[in-house]
Order: sequence, then C-alpha cells, then structure tokens
Amino acid sequence: MNNQIRTLRAERGWSQAELAEMLDVSRQSVNAIETGKYDPSLPLAFAIARLFHLPIESIFTPDQESA
Repeated sequence: MNNQIRTLRAERGWSQAELAEMLDVSRQSVNAIETGKYDPSLPLAFAIARLFHLPIESIFTPDQESA
C-alpha cells in the first residue's frame, strides 16, 4: 500500500516523533508506515485519517500490483 503520510506530516512541520506521539505509536512505526514496510491496522489508519482531517482513501492507495 502506498501512502501520503510523509508529505502530509512535512506540510504540517511535524517530526516522526511528534506524529508518533499524537497517534500513540512508536517513531519506528511511523517510519515503517511511511516507507511502506508496514501497513497500519484499520483502527490506526482511521486515527491517521482523523488526525489529518482527510478520508482514508486520500492518504492510502493500493499498490499497482495489488490493484
């Protein structure tokens, strides 16, 4: 799954650590999600969408090969 988290975070001037704290996850988890090494759980994806005030599908999109 692809995501826009790094871009959205940078637009707001948040560090990975700050975003992690807001989401109650580790900074390493934020990094893994941003780099595509880890897909967030559905509850975490909803929390991310709420935090950025965007629909989930604006943040997360399927990989071309799994679409």
